Amino acid sequence: MEDIAVANVQVAKSEQDVLKCWDVLLALRPHLKPEGFAERILEMFQEGYVLAFIERDGRAASAIGYRYQNYLYNGKHIYIDDLSTLSEYRGQGLAGKLLDYVFVQARQSGLENVTLDSGYQRKHAHRLYLNKGFVLSSHHFEKSLANQ
Repeated sequence: MEDIAVANVQVAKSEQDVLKCWDVLLALRPHLKPEGFAERILEMFQEGYVLAFIERDGRAASAIGYRYQNYLYNGKHIYIDDLSTLSEYRGQGLAGKLLDYVFVQARQSGLENVTLDSGYQRKHAHRLYLNKGFVLSSHHFEKSLANQ
C-alpha cells in the first residue's frame, strides 16, 4: 500500500510549488487573496505545515496540508488543515491518495492518530473520511474575537 499511496505525490518546497496549489486551495478557502498567499504558506512551513499535492496539467489538481501536533487527549498525531480537489478532477481518487500518503507519513513517524475538522456542509468529503476509517469524535467550537 505504501508505494501506491506515495506515487505521484509531491511535497511543496518552493514558492513555485506553493503557487501551483493556489487554485486548489482557493477552492477550499475562498476568502484567500493572492497577495501574500505564497509568503503565508512559506511562513507556515517554518511552523511545521507540510503541503503535498498531486499535479495535473502543470498545477495541483488535489492538495493536502497537514502538521504534526501533540495534545494531551490523543498524544502525537498528524492534524490535516486542508484537503481539496479541483472540481474537474473529482471522482478520480486523488484526495483518497493524499489521505493514504498522510497515513503512511504518520505510521513512519510512529504516530497512532490522524485528525481533521470538516465543515458540516461538506457531505461528499465526510463520505470519503468515513470510508477511510475516520470516526466523528467531537464538535469543534470557535469564537471570533475580531469584532469585539
